[in-house]
Amino acid sequence: MDALLSALADPARWRLVSLLAERPRSVGVLARLAEARQPQTTKHLQTLERAGVVTSQRTGQRRIYALQSAPLRDLAAALGRLADTADRAGGSRETYDRYGLSLRSERLAAKGAGWADSRSFRFHRSLSARPELVWSHLTEASLLAKWWTPDDLRVSELVFEARPGARIVHEYRDVEDSGDADAVAGRAEGVVDDVRPGEHLSYRLAPLLPDGGPAFTAHVGHDLRPTGSGTDLDVHFRISDSTVGSADFIAGIEIGFGQSLDKLAAALAPHARDTGKRSTA
Repeated sequence: MDALLSALADPARWRLVSLLAERPRSVGVLARLAEARQPQTTKHLQTLERAGVVTSQRTGQRRIYALQSAPLRDLAAALGRLADTADRAGGSRETYDRYGLSLRSERLAAKGAGWADSRSFRFHRSLSARPELVWSHLTEASLLAKWWTPDDLRVSELVFEARPGARIVHEYRDVEDSGDADAVAGRAEGVVDDVRPGEHLSYRLAPLLPDGGPAFTAHVGHDLRPTGSGTDLDVHFRISDSTVGSADFIAGIEIGFGQSLDKLAAALAPHARDTGKRSTA
C-alpha cells in the first residue's frame, strides 16, 4: 500500500493512470498525451509497474501499458474504511465538530471580564449503584481518577479529600500520552466547600489558563437521591469570575462533563446486579 500511495502521489504519474484508465496505450502515445518527454514517461511507468498499478507487454517495436484495477479498488476500499471510521455516529470526530461549533459561539460572546458569570449547566444521571458506592466514586481519589475526565483523556494528577476546605488539584493529559511527552491537556485547582456523606458534595474549581491564571470559577454541586434501582445524581455547574480567555474551557463543559458522567455510569454498571439483590432481599 505504501508503494502504491507513493507512486500515485506524483501528479505526472496520476495523469498517466488517468490516461490508462481509458484504454491501454503505448509509451509514445502516453508521452504525447501527457505532454512529457518519452524517457521521463518511461521512468514514471516503470515506477507505476513496480507498485503493481500498471502492467505492460511488448508488441513489435512498442511497449503497451494497461491499468491494473485491483490495487485501485483495494485502495478505494481502504480509504472508504478510514472515512467510515472517522464518520461513525458518536465517534470522536462528531465530538470534535460539536466542540468546534460551541467554541466559535463562545469566543464571539467573550467580550470582556464577567461575560459568562451566572451561566449554569445541569446534568442528571440515573446510576445503577447504591448511594454509598456512588459517593465513594465521587470522593475517593483512586475511584475519581477512573472517570473524572472527558473521553480520550486521562487523569495525570489528582488531589482530592472529601472535607470542607480541602485542596483540589485535577490535571489531565491525552489518554495516549502515556509518557507525558505532550503538553498537559488541562489543569484545575480548587477547594471543597460542603460535604454531607451520601447526600451532597460541593466544591469550587478553577481551570487554569496557559499563563497559570484562573479561567473562571466553577461552583459544582452534586446531590444524591436513592431510588429503587440505584441512585439519582443531579449536578449543578455554575460559573463565576469568567475571563475572556475562559471561552475555550466553557465551550467544552456540556460535552466534557457529560462524557465524564457517562464514564461514571459505566464504572458503576457492574454493580447493578448487587444493587438489585439488596433491593429484593
